[in-house]
Amino acid sequence: MIKICTSAFEPYKEIEAYQIQQKKSLAGKQGAANVFVGTMRDFNEGEEVKGMTLEHYPGMTEKQLQHVLAEAAEQWPLLDSLVIHRVGDVFPDDVLVLVAVWSAHRGAAFDACRFIMEALKSKVPFWKKEILKDGECRWVDKNTDGYVG
Repeated sequence: MIKICTSAFEPYKEIEAYQIQQKKSLAGKQGAANVFVGTMRDFNEGEEVKGMTLEHYPGMTEKQLQHVLAEAAEQWPLLDSLVIHRVGDVFPDDVLVLVAVWSAHRGAAFDACRFIMEALKSKVPFWKKEILKDGECRWVDKNTDGYVG
């Protein structure tokens, strides 16, 4: 399932509601769930960021996300997945993205969750305009590498 939302959401409530909804299809099959929750930082590229506007291309974004989830399902034996992404105006500590994956085994759940998140950051059409401490705005040219230690 994929959701793009313009208002704040509670990731753990979303997971709980989704699991209740999917209870029959996951019952007795799931051995692992892996969850990633991404929030907005108050810094980027060495500067303080006080807010951000996330834009997307409706229809294209969801289609690309579906493609990413299909790729993950081809590589790992997934039972289900949930992606929720926020758009619009956001501020430090706001939740931006939730990726949740269910599988029979933890390895598949871990690997698929990371794959989905990294593909989301590099392939899915979201555009970020940051508002810096001094009020200046700038478009984010590239995403942070998810493999930085």
